[in-house]
Amino acid sequence: MGDYLEPIMRRHCGEHPQPTSLRGSVATAPYCHCEEPEATKQSHSARTVGLPRSLRSLAMTSLVMVLLILWSSGAASAAPQGSRWGAGYFPNVSLVTHEGQTVQLYDDLIKDKKVLINFIYATCDKACPLATAKLLQVQKRLGSRVGQDIFMYSITLDPEHDSPEVLKKYAERYRVGPGWLFLTGTRDAIDQVRYKFGERGEKESHTNFVRVGDGAKGQWMRLTLTGNIDLMVGEIGRMLDPARYYAGRPAKSFADAPKREITVEQRLLLNGQLVFRNQCAICHTLGKGSGMGPDLAGVTSRRERDWLARYLLAPDRLRADGDPIATELAAKYPSFPMPNVGLTHEQVSDLLDYLAAHDAARQGAQRTDSSPAPSPARGEGK
Repeated sequence: MGDYLEPIMRRHCGEHPQPTSLRGSVATAPYCHCEEPEATKQSHSARTVGLPRSLRSLAMTSLVMVLLILWSSGAASAAPQGSRWGAGYFPNVSLVTHEGQTVQLYDDLIKDKKVLINFIYATCDKACPLATAKLLQVQKRLGSRVGQDIFMYSITLDPEHDSPEVLKKYAERYRVGPGWLFLTGTRDAIDQVRYKFGERGEKESHTNFVRVGDGAKGQWMRLTLTGNIDLMVGEIGRMLDPARYYAGRPAKSFADAPKREITVEQRLLLNGQLVFRNQCAICHTLGKGSGMGPDLAGVTSRRERDWLARYLLAPDRLRADGDPIATELAAKYPSFPMPNVGLTHEQVSDLLDYLAAHDAARQGAQRTDSSPAPSPARGEGK
């Protein structure tokens, strides 16, 4: 199977299926429900054989109560003994933060901590800008908890180029808050770390996931960074702090959800809206001003659809070819050049349909607002 963190998503559970929510947009496997090893079963059986059924029941009830008390009080320190993903799994190599501090991967960054970890490199112009922007929104949603009981780490895949100084400028460009470290190290140290987290390919084709881990419990999962922000934050809350997340949240059935009939045209627009929310809204708004990128309100009126489609599919190619509009946009937003996020032709078409519908509705509302008020009827207004 290979000794890296990919089994974390399968939780080393053999043929046990793992849950995937929302058509795979968020892959989760926070707990392992495998049965105990046979040797453990035999050991438990040997201790209870010969006891009356009532005593065996009382003993098991007492054991469960003790375990629940320990779990709820957070008695575990570091990963539980025998956990696959504890000190024996992660290399305790030295890394250097973007602030110039030397730290140990396991002892300083993972042990007894709740963490979010992803891999980037400063010159990446495809997945990394969107991933960093997404995590910036996650950090804002988590608020003051980041840096207190949740810690975020972005580890470079290009240590030869990404010195602490380079990573500091990268962090400043995105205006990240406290509690989020950008890390580099020697090539050997970085290779050991990425190997354990399942990053085995070339840096240009690295996976676009964030690893969510509870170092005290030895529990891990991963989330795609192309998914919905609300879903990501919800999954992180359920994983890292289930007691707080579920407090006061009564379970509801999907059968009780309100039902709404929508037309085919509305469904197609919803597809485009989903693309916008997941891929565009991190950097762009619709009528609320420029952010990391330009305001997209009215963009289907300002630009030809064919050009917009080509730009959305391959903005990096248009910049490389010297396209004047792409070059102008890159000069206007030098810190955040439009990344190639890998949209399909269908997604681009859905997105442009949604933007066009939004622009048409906006123009209609403006015409209504600018229409002269009707003249008062004879005898009115006196």
